[in-house]
Amino acid sequence: MAAQKINEAHEHIAKAEKWAIEQAGMMLKDMKRLPEAVELIEKASVMYVENGTSGTAGIALDRAGKLIEPVDLEKAVDLYQKAASVFENEDRLRQAAELLGKASRLLVRLRRLDEAAVSLQKEKNMYKEIENYPTCFKVDSLPGFSGSEDCVMMETLLAGYDEQDEDQVFRVCNSPLLKYMDNDYAKLAISLKVPGGGGIKKKSSSAPQEGASGAPAAEEEDEYEGGLC
Repeated sequence: MAAQKINEAHEHIAKAEKWAIEQAGMMLKDMKRLPEAVELIEKASVMYVENGTSGTAGIALDRAGKLIEPVDLEKAVDLYQKAASVFENEDRLRQAAELLGKASRLLVRLRRLDEAAVSLQKEKNMYKEIENYPTCFKVDSLPGFSGSEDCVMMETLLAGYDEQDEDQVFRVCNSPLLKYMDNDYAKLAISLKVPGGGGIKKKSSSAPQEGASGAPAAEEEDEYEGGLC
């Protein structure tokens, strides 16, 4: 009986210690000492996991990611990924997928595109596992996808790249379909450039040389100087 009471007392002390550390982190946040705040919240999350309350650890890491995101994207990515791993280990795949989605968007913003692609694939696999097919197959093959607006836009975008047509790529990247995606993906679309610098436009501007004066040709070249994307 005494041993049980001692164990319960230790558990209460450990719980109070974790709570105190996390609260200290939140106080540092209010003092704008964000790196120190995040460090304490991370420490508390490790203790939560060790104490068997992994869900609380995941929530704490997510909170820390939100705190540090405005000033340190790299650290925020790390925290979201850690939180996702915690939830994944608990088989809480929906929460894990949502956190991977946050990490993926920040990886795109950081232009770490290879890592973003891996993260998105893992997120998609999680949605597939929990049978959230509308989210999982947004960019995958489904009956009826061929011929849909999304499919036509993507085919047009790829054709523009193949033909080095800057104008075509510009139109697709500035279409409502892409502009109203998540902000980081929309910005990525707008920033896309055509390899080769718009071969089709160069052909059209250089074709009318015979029988035409030099001035109009020069004006036509200036119109597209620097590219459109």
